[in-house]
Amino acid sequence: MKEVLKKIGRAIVRFFIFAYCKIVYRVKIIGNEKVPKQGALIFCGNHRTYLDPPLIIVTAGRHIRFMAKQELKKNPLFFVLGVLFEGIYVKRDTKDISAMKEALKTLKDGKCIGLFPEGTRNGLEKNDGQIKNGAAYMALKTGAKIVPIGIVGPAKPFTKNAIIYGNPLDFSEYVTGKKIEKETEDKVSAIIKDEIIKLSSEEI
Repeated sequence: MKEVLKKIGRAIVRFFIFAYCKIVYRVKIIGNEKVPKQGALIFCGNHRTYLDPPLIIVTAGRHIRFMAKQELKKNPLFFVLGVLFEGIYVKRDTKDISAMKEALKTLKDGKCIGLFPEGTRNGLEKNDGQIKNGAAYMALKTGAKIVPIGIVGPAKPFTKNAIIYGNPLDFSEYVTGKKIEKETEDKVSAIIKDEIIKLSSEEI
């Protein structure tokens, strides 16, 4: 019964967020037909505003468990979204093994997670163009495909904005054994970053 109520709640919230994004932010959705309907996926996009996670959740066509900083639980809106969409909360600046284990379990069960490899809003600018290796590690560890996303536009009301889904990336050829080398993680992260930058640089 609890799960049924969650599904109903998710459907209602998706409808209102989708309507809000379409009407207020004039969001154009491009390429979401590329998202596989089955199998483990990691959704990775550029991070501009707090609107980005809900926007991905309502346009991807899959149930996504987003990885987010623990502090967001203090915000009533994001607390409700976290409960409905089963958010995975991460304690920043610590080695949060429990969050990583939960994310890996979700992927091994054939489900989806979402995260921003930048680690924070506008992270590419703040981190000298570097991204974190979490998405790469999980893709290599579980065989999950990466779905790169570009979110484009000024994120201001009544301006042109878009969310662009790229082709899923399969990194299974990079797995050569049980141990995942740091060099391999870096290489995969670089590919993910390049795809996100390419998509987020498109004209709309």
